[in-house]
Amino acid sequence: MANSAQARKRARQALVARAHNTSQRSRLRTAIKAVRKAVEAGDKVAAQAVFQQSVSIIDSLADKDIVHKNAAARNKSRLSAAIKAMGAAA
Repeated sequence: MANSAQARKRARQALVARAHNTSQRSRLRTAIKAVRKAVEAGDKVAAQAVFQQSVSIIDSLADKDIVHKNAAARNKSRLSAAIKAMGAAA
């Protein structure tokens, strides 16, 4: 347990920050799942629309260091590739 007042305060702050970061990561995963679901549905126009919204969320969280910038780029690349593959298959 934290012994000093400063350490106790930092422990409280860490709990709040952890809860916030967890919810933001959940938002990220939900955005990625939404694009995957649109791709599986086969509607390329809808998938592109959802992808644009998801890119905004992914970039925002990368800027805030919730996820690493390379992880964000990797997610965007894979989602984009999945949408482009739809066009080749259709």
